[in-house]
Amino acid sequence: MKLAIDLRVASRPEWVATVMEDFDSFLQDHANCERKASAMAMSFVAKYPDRTAIIPELIETAIEELEHFEMVYKIMEKRKLPLKHEIDKDPYVADLLQLCRTTREERFMDRLLLASVIECRGAERFKLVKDALQDEELRSFYQMLWTSEAKHGNIFVKMALNYFDETAVYERLDQLIEAEGAILDALELRPALH
Repeated sequence: MKLAIDLRVASRPEWVATVMEDFDSFLQDHANCERKASAMAMSFVAKYPDRTAIIPELIETAIEELEHFEMVYKIMEKRKLPLKHEIDKDPYVADLLQLCRTTREERFMDRLLLASVIECRGAERFKLVKDALQDEELRSFYQMLWTSEAKHGNIFVKMALNYFDETAVYERLDQLIEAEGAILDALELRPALH
């Protein structure tokens, strides 16, 4: 059983350059992404309270993402950067959510698998950011995030395998990864995680 996700499309070098040109805006977006990731994990608990096998891991993931938000916020405080009043809609995530099927069970599977894909894309991008940074403290921080996000991608695949047939999970995951690559390629470059 394979839990790791192999993304089909790599982030463009132009994305990294865009982030480095406006790193403060990237940090503000990153903080919002961590808040949304924590809320997303807890939304699974709220929507699927009967899925008791995964609730402990969902709670742990939500707490970890909230801790990441706190860490990003501390970096922002040092740089005198405010949190944005409004959390902007993430076009990448919005496009991915359009891929979700409509029955309760299919939507549950798709949401878990998309969470995996999003976390793995975040891991890939955190590594790219880490490699591009000169500041050692920030490099160390993004190294830690890279490792953590990769682990979260695996957690969500494992959660799906608690409830769905392995073949069905991997067939659907393959479809979603393929679609994610097309979505990523079509995205406008901006100093944001996605």
